[in-house]
Amino acid sequence: MATIEDVMAVMEQCGHLGIVSTTRSDGSIQSTVVTAGVVAHPLSGERVVGFTTAGTGAKLRFLRRRPQATIVFQPGFHWASVEGTADLVGYDDPREGVDAEGLRQLLRDVFTAAGGTHEDFDAYDRAMAEERRSAVLIRPVRILSL
Repeated sequence: MATIEDVMAVMEQCGHLGIVSTTRSDGSIQSTVVTAGVVAHPLSGERVVGFTTAGTGAKLRFLRRRPQATIVFQPGFHWASVEGTADLVGYDDPREGVDAEGLRQLLRDVFTAAGGTHEDFDAYDRAMAEERRSAVLIRPVRILSL
């Protein structure tokens, strides 16, 4: 089985762009492109694949009901996928043990782990609050790579 390091190497090659798949209520699959990175889970410290999504996003609604997700990174013929349980931490997805400052820092950590940079993190923080962003943290159950 592949490791999170294998995923990180592939992620770097494709600019952190991944395709995340979730399950709709009818059992069909919904997929979308996100930018993601590897971060420490704010409660366990475990390395997870994280991305953020707006509070109104379909994938967030689906993950609230069924917190399973798969994300695939592919910079050519090489690829890596992470399947697992998605933990949600956000403005509309509070988690015991993660206060307002912890959420602010987590959203920044996910953004920078996904290759993001910002000249004004105060403005970034305000935008995250206005968009009611949540961090989606996929705890790896299965990692595959080729």
